[in-house]
Amino acid sequence: MNTQWFGMTLLLGGLLVGTASPEPLRYPATKRGDQIDKLHGIDVPDPYRWLEDDVRKSADVKAWVEAQAKLTTQYLEAIPERKGIEQRITELWNYEKFTAPTKVGGKYFFRKNDGLQNQSVLYVMDKLNGEPRQLIDPNTLSKDGTVALGSTSVSPDARYLAYGVSEAGSDWTTWKVLDVATAKPLSDELKWVKFSEAMWTADGKGFFYCRYPEPKAGEAFQSLNTNQQLMYHRVGTSQSDDVLVYKRPDHPEWGFMATATDDGRYLIITTWQGTDDRYRITYRDLAEPLAMPVDLIDGFDNDYTFIDNDGPIFYFRTDLKAPNGRVIAIDIRKPSKEDFKEIIPESKEALVSTSFVGNQLIANYLKDARTQVKCYSPDGVFIKEVELPGIGTASGFSGRRIDTETFYLFSSYATPPSVFRYDLISGKSSLHRVAKTKFNFADYEVKQVFYPSKDGTKIPMFITSKKGTNLDGKNPTLLYGYGGFNISITPGFSVSIASWLDMGGVYAVANLRGGGEYGKSWHKAGTKADKQNVFDDFIAAAEYLIKEKYTTTEKLAIKGGSNGGLLVGAVMTQRPELFGACLPHVGVMDMLRFHKFTAGRFWVDDYGSPDDAKDFASLIKYSPYHNLKRAVKYPPTLVITADTDDRVVPGHSFKFAAQLQYCQAGDAPVMARIATRAGHGAGKPTKKAIEELADEYAFLVKNLKIKLK
Repeated sequence: MNTQWFGMTLLLGGLLVGTASPEPLRYPATKRGDQIDKLHGIDVPDPYRWLEDDVRKSADVKAWVEAQAKLTTQYLEAIPERKGIEQRITELWNYEKFTAPTKVGGKYFFRKNDGLQNQSVLYVMDKLNGEPRQLIDPNTLSKDGTVALGSTSVSPDARYLAYGVSEAGSDWTTWKVLDVATAKPLSDELKWVKFSEAMWTADGKGFFYCRYPEPKAGEAFQSLNTNQQLMYHRVGTSQSDDVLVYKRPDHPEWGFMATATDDGRYLIITTWQGTDDRYRITYRDLAEPLAMPVDLIDGFDNDYTFIDNDGPIFYFRTDLKAPNGRVIAIDIRKPSKEDFKEIIPESKEALVSTSFVGNQLIANYLKDARTQVKCYSPDGVFIKEVELPGIGTASGFSGRRIDTETFYLFSSYATPPSVFRYDLISGKSSLHRVAKTKFNFADYEVKQVFYPSKDGTKIPMFITSKKGTNLDGKNPTLLYGYGGFNISITPGFSVSIASWLDMGGVYAVANLRGGGEYGKSWHKAGTKADKQNVFDDFIAAAEYLIKEKYTTTEKLAIKGGSNGGLLVGAVMTQRPELFGACLPHVGVMDMLRFHKFTAGRFWVDDYGSPDDAKDFASLIKYSPYHNLKRAVKYPPTLVITADTDDRVVPGHSFKFAAQLQYCQAGDAPVMARIATRAGHGAGKPTKKAIEELADEYAFLVKNLKIKLK
């Protein structure tokens, strides 16, 4: 842990909290306000409203954070096993990690981490398996590793590379430009960019990107994000000279994504207004300097994800008349829906993504939450299925129409990350490189089971354990879930999972409704008024693990982050007796005010709006902060957040932790772990990630009474 920040001891009311004290924990005194909101005719108390204030600006919030941090640090550092846990996690983490190469302009770009570097380094090779040349080492950008390299975009001729840099885990990104030949950064610097990529024009002279207006002083990490604008930046010029390409001040809540077609002819503007895959599509003819934007799809009715084009023929992945997704072609000269041409019909599996590489449509499907990849000709004729090494997750398959090769990364819970080269002519995969970890994969097995939820719906769940594990109800088990925003949780290797398995634990992942595992209908079945289905699915997963004697309540922990943090918060308030420990990460805990901060307004697609009476009636029933009750014995809980989280502002976790401490009737600890110079999760330095994971597992070892070997 960062002991310089947390401190070593805390004297509370004359009681020194430490291993020698037999008395219950005494939490820092937290003032309760008298704030009451009248929402849709109902009085809603919010006694900890003051904890929403930015810790950088409020002395009261800063003092509360420091007091909580000291208590948490002393509690965790008093756990004898913690040091050994951190050492073993560090050993497992120390292996070479890499991404699948991306080929642009005849060069191969990839990222690699030697093992314990805080941030991965960007490299380029002039030929496959050639000598890598370093382009950007973000570890040199800060002493503590909290400056991260975000997205990158290479110009078509591979002369320039645009790259985003973020600090302390913030969503705000500053974009810069690098000369690939010299690895030297240019003077270009683009600020106040968020939720945007860089898309080069075919001539490589500049790129499109999206930015927000500069926030008012002191409001960068909490204010709502509105009035995004699509800009064009010419390499070598100042941001003040950038050209405004598209804006919609009549709809300040709209955001944009830009794609320039490989042939250089069209700019595709995808407009979004929330988290749902429902888009407007506008295009502009780049060959005509005075051309006006043309609306091709007017309205937010369906998913239209642009894939590629053949001149005026645009290919899209869509859920129009296909909840599981299909591929269509739209001739912009005949844009009526009656003239849409189906290329790849809907399948019983959910179509996750599609790319056009080597003149083939590569379709990535989910079959019972695991990857299945199929190749089709441009007119939709099935060519073949890509043979994958097993049940797991494959990602990548990027490239251009003229390429003859592409690359993908494959891994599973018990399969090391491996990069494969896929030959688009022969249809064969060959191993490019494989991670060499200190984890013995052969000792473990992955099972997929299907269990009934409360309403009888069959829910898939992956269970990973050591081969020969006895189903005697005595196994420490960690159950993970997410269940939202059409996001699918698929099998993949991570050190956090390997570390838990290495400690003798069972790891389970439930593929809850609200995710995208079975297409649009599966997603919608876990949103708005049906959000309770997600919680019922997760509760049923816990009950299944107990019924099948994988574990017992006393040995069962649950974990989830962001929307998954909401999940943990909701189920522990609904069924506090069911779980042995809870780990809610960066959770959305106040469902009545989430839409008032940063990106929160986008989430109404999944949650509904608290300003709508009907949605409010659903939200108040499960909002974790509002459903904690006095004199209830809640499970041991470690609430995890960070001071620079500008996605789910830390006030959510602050308020939940304060209310949970106030309500807790039993002796089970309620701790708040609050990281500094960290955000929602992206770009977190390796050192901070290891420390956080060691704290989590030490907390579980103590509270699940795990005996480590």
